[in-house]
Amino acid sequence: MVHAVTDSTDPAAAAGSATSGLDLDALNAEFGAHGDATKMIEWLVATFPLDRLIVASAMTSDTVLVDVAAMVAPGIDVLFLDTGYHFAETLQTVDAIATRYPVKLVVTPAPPIGDERYATDPDGCCHQRKVIPLEEGLAGRLGWISGVRRSDSEVRANTPFVLIDKRGMVKLNPLAAWTDADLATYAAIHEVPLNPLLDQGYPSIGCMPCTRKPADGEHARAGRWSAHAKTECGLHL
Repeated sequence: MVHAVTDSTDPAAAAGSATSGLDLDALNAEFGAHGDATKMIEWLVATFPLDRLIVASAMTSDTVLVDVAAMVAPGIDVLFLDTGYHFAETLQTVDAIATRYPVKLVVTPAPPIGDERYATDPDGCCHQRKVIPLEEGLAGRLGWISGVRRSDSEVRANTPFVLIDKRGMVKLNPLAAWTDADLATYAAIHEVPLNPLLDQGYPSIGCMPCTRKPADGEHARAGRWSAHAKTECGLHL
């Protein structure tokens, strides 16, 4: 089931004092001790109303996160940011996820394409097509779940399992300690639909104009914005 984003409520105001009193150090210690993504999501949905939570997915290898969340909390919202420049394979993965899982897929409307801003101002392009839509998608939520992993890049190496983000919302990263092998094994066992580009040499997939295959020996994210001094789109900073 696909739903468009229409709520413009300020997520910081929506969070209010709901996150006060959380002992992040204790939670991260507990989550680090068991490393169980299922238990982490169970904690989140037991702590906050399901309709105030959302899973953010880029529809790459992080569809594994959708699989885990759907088993714990059928009917949970899953957010996909339609930038207008996605690969066809990414959009096919969106359809596969919508068909496969009992989730409510929330898709942000794609801005008009054709300005080629990505070529001269990639930060501005990401802000327009990802950061602003993310704020719209998180409107009115108390918490969100992301597929950020420590092995993604040096910038993400110290990613905690749970934190309070700049909006005052709980951000849960249940796959933070997972490796590429962990993802591949889980996906194979549970027959999770993955983005076909992963098998075509694209270990990190973003928008088509700003994504290339990494060369042999390059880091997985080396193919992202490789013509610019840029390593993050801004969603997780």
